[in-house]
Amino acid sequence: MPAPKMLTFDVFGTVVDWYSSIKAEGEALGESKGITGVDWGKFASSWRRRYGPSMEPIRTGERGWIKLDVLHRENLLATLEEFGVDLDEPSTEHFNRAWHRLTPWPDSPPGLARLKSKFIIATLSNGHIELIVNMAKNGNLPWDVVLGAEPTQSYKPHPTTYLRSAEIMGLTPGECMMVAAHPGDLEAAAGLGFQTAYVHRPNEFGPGRTVEAPKPNTFDYQTNSMEELATALGC
Repeated sequence: MPAPKMLTFDVFGTVVDWYSSIKAEGEALGESKGITGVDWGKFASSWRRRYGPSMEPIRTGERGWIKLDVLHRENLLATLEEFGVDLDEPSTEHFNRAWHRLTPWPDSPPGLARLKSKFIIATLSNGHIELIVNMAKNGNLPWDVVLGAEPTQSYKPHPTTYLRSAEIMGLTPGECMMVAAHPGDLEAAAGLGFQTAYVHRPNEFGPGRTVEAPKPNTFDYQTNSMEELATALGC
């Protein structure tokens, strides 16, 4: 298998810890606003569960392209109603942009820095450019380029998201390696000719929801951290 020229990364869950970040933002908001009785961990999980279904009408063409901030806000309003939380407009907008401030897993910044020394490293995320850039500045994530949903006007796992991302950089799918903590993402990329690397994030969904790793040899590489992936790829 030839070495890839570009590594493309899923971001939410693979590079950053969305659950702990959103839970902490909720707790800080609740304390500042005197909101009591809310399990912010459950709130984070419920908000995130709406993520995939909200993109489906766009994938199928039933709804035109809309960036993730808008979908996140629609999902936030539904989650606030579910949990009986009433927020003013500035607080709602600030909370919605918590996704711009997600904290990386501890191994992500140093691991990505090592990988960047040998490969082009790119996001291939459903996050839009503004969100990804803000998150990178917040978490010291050294991306070379932001690819994925907004540049391709499509949401994973639609084939366009992967294929157009490779094309933008003048590469074939076989010259790219998709890196993700989600088997479905990797399977979609592999089906289009991408090489694959699985990074295990057992605690992505919080306490009591441990993620099991796929069987050995399911993907080209299977690791437990970005640092481990860097070592496996000779960085």
